[in-house]
Amino acid sequence: MEAAASPSLWGLLPLVLYIALCFSRYGQIFAVLVGILSAAVIGGHGIMEVAQGIRGGLGSFLGYIGMIILLGGGLGQVLKRTGVVHILVTMVTSRMKVDSERKAFAVVMICSVVIVSLLGTMAGGNAILAPILIPIAASVGVTPNAMAVLLHGAGATGLFLGPFTPPMVALMEFTGLSYPQVLLNAGIPVSVIMWITTFIWAGVVQRRYRGRNSYEATEGTAVATHPADPRTASRAAAVFLVSMVTLVGYGIAIGGGSTFVLPIMGVTAFLTGIAGKLGVTEIIDAICEGAKNLIWLFFFFVLLDPFINFISAAGAFEAISRFLAPYVQESSSAAFVAMTTLVGVFGVPGAAVAQAEVLNKMFLPLARSMSIPMTVWVIVLLVGSQMTSFAIPEGDMQGQMGLARSDDLKSVLCNGWLIVLFTTIYALLRGYLL
Repeated sequence: MEAAASPSLWGLLPLVLYIALCFSRYGQIFAVLVGILSAAVIGGHGIMEVAQGIRGGLGSFLGYIGMIILLGGGLGQVLKRTGVVHILVTMVTSRMKVDSERKAFAVVMICSVVIVSLLGTMAGGNAILAPILIPIAASVGVTPNAMAVLLHGAGATGLFLGPFTPPMVALMEFTGLSYPQVLLNAGIPVSVIMWITTFIWAGVVQRRYRGRNSYEATEGTAVATHPADPRTASRAAAVFLVSMVTLVGYGIAIGGGSTFVLPIMGVTAFLTGIAGKLGVTEIIDAICEGAKNLIWLFFFFVLLDPFINFISAAGAFEAISRFLAPYVQESSSAAFVAMTTLVGVFGVPGAAVAQAEVLNKMFLPLARSMSIPMTVWVIVLLVGSQMTSFAIPEGDMQGQMGLARSDDLKSVLCNGWLIVLFTTIYALLRGYLL
């Protein structure tokens, strides 16, 4: 697809339609389909070009991200069937005698971060953890209101830390930075801000609702389901941890980048399954079962690639750069960083990786013209794409409330707004210090 001779902001109309429909009841796949069709009409692309674009999406980086998400769900199911999740949670909780609310907060946050970073999905990771952690938290009186804040605020940071989570893989690909560089400049600092904010706000919420709202009395004494064979589960957990550390370390050493992610996940899933006494067909069945609920995301990413390409071919992103260039040249690096971060948070809804892709396409040329280093640009992409789910009460927020059995949207949303505020300030400071 060739770029249009005269870039025009009209090429952004499909993006506007997509954003509007993302907030509708029709969902993101419908939104991106409408976006593709409208972009094709504006760009004069025929049905065969649309078909070729979708075919290209299967082999694109976004399609690859979709595969990572599917295999991440599959790996999570293998860990669940072999009892590895239970063992990992027990490793944490057994070392921290939970006899106070604050210790319960810490246990919930640590377990959520560890599991989400390993599985690469907040919804899937916390869904596995919630039945185990709620009895522990309930035993010291932690309210559902505070639990929802903890699961949402802490769980999301696991996505910024894991070596093969979709956001981390995307950030490495978009910026060309290594995994340690992304961690040092964006993943760890943003996570620390979120942990501190979440821990403090959860305490405020706990004090507000203590005695007014609580889990059922039976929750505090409920016994989490143990693996059928603890020895087998322990062996599987050991194999999982050794495989993961070894393969991730090897991947970093050889500079495998995002390409090495699928081998890490696939090999780890099979080794863990075998150590957990699952047959080959059982491992494959577990992977497929874990992936089936995420198929829609794979379709979404495959369709997103031609959508972005059609908009780019119409010259829309180039038109934005030309339109904003005079203003950017007169502004400081900090102002540019703040503007692009806020556009990402409030102006580009949808799956976080998709937001990062759109944000990168729209503003990377301007960032380069201002000599914004990739170590700062990665912060803009992370905050701009991931904080939308904290600023707006969408699926991720509602899902964590459901897992915590809470209907207190106000408390979770307030925590989200605080996180958006402080992470945006961090991005602004990094831009100011250039």
